[in-house]
Amino acid sequence: MSKLVWEQDFVKNGGDLSLWNIRTGNDLLDLNDKPVYPGWGNNEQQFYTGRADNLYFDEQGLNLRACREKIEQDGRSFGYTSARLDTRNHFSFCYGKLVIRARLPVGQGLWPAIWLMPQDYAYGPWPASGELDMLEAKGRLPREIAGTLHYGKDLDSKVVEEFTHELADGTISQFRDYGLEWSADSIRWLVDGHCFAERRLEPGMPFDQPFYLILNLALGGWYDNNVAVDEDRLPGVMTVAGIWLYE
Repeated sequence: MSKLVWEQDFVKNGGDLSLWNIRTGNDLLDLNDKPVYPGWGNNEQQFYTGRADNLYFDEQGLNLRACREKIEQDGRSFGYTSARLDTRNHFSFCYGKLVIRARLPVGQGLWPAIWLMPQDYAYGPWPASGELDMLEAKGRLPREIAGTLHYGKDLDSKVVEEFTHELADGTISQFRDYGLEWSADSIRWLVDGHCFAERRLEPGMPFDQPFYLILNLALGGWYDNNVAVDEDRLPGVMTVAGIWLYE
């Protein structure tokens, strides 16, 4: 996997988001972009916007910024804003080596994520068509990262396989190269070139279809047991310097 087939260099090439959808609001959307669950299905506390306070470029790359800010919409009130974007209907892939250079925020209640969802849902609604989480972190645990697979024929038989890793040196607040090597045989998770987890794929698992990429910075939510957000650590910023896909 050494041939570069897709690149988003946010440092050298600046602010081109033509292949990205900027998501707004607090509701999980269906395939027709209609709201179906509040809190993005995870009891998340933030309201996503595309404003420059939450999503912007600087000399270090693309920044997703979580802020303490009150915002009201349709009779609902939110205490935080942040950013989320994805490549659905613009770019998706099946198999390859994905490398993303990113720096993540530290602080209780911050939940940065880099993940993939199926472009076509060939095997049916979530979780039947799978979810592939390349990287998640809990801001209160700055030396720990995780990669996760979600799949199963329906919600009652949902399978969640999470692989956690403690960084040998430093924390998530430093720029690191997060990697995902995905083939017909296996999925491998890497950080700074070190493979910390591998899952051999089995017949019937849904990871043989194109998936699109999602970047987001959430606050609160079920991933870290609904811990309170440490507002003294806000604003928190997730910076993505670049994305490279090889085959």
